[in-house]
Amino acid sequence: MLNITEYSFEKLNDPFGILSGERYELFLDIEVAEDDELFSENGLYVRVLFVVEEQVGKLIKYDIFEKGTEGALDFELEEDEEAMITDFCLKHLDEAMNN
Repeated sequence: MLNITEYSFEKLNDPFGILSGERYELFLDIEVAEDDELFSENGLYVRVLFVVEEQVGKLIKYDIFEKGTEGALDFELEEDEEAMITDFCLKHLDEAMNN
């Protein structure tokens, strides 16, 4: 299981108006247990793309990166971890919308 330690949340602009809904980019610093296959001594973060359309929010894409090297890792999160990130995004959505 992962633990979100820090985050940043930014609304993405669509200057041409071709994308539906409101899109957000999040950077989540995460901690995982040492025995987890994702573990890195350098630390990890997840770049998340999240969309809100017709008052429904959903995670549309994420990538996991190792801090320092900024190299993308070829891992997928477990379903419960994806659900946790989606819940986190929904809880912090008001904050992003008020910026």
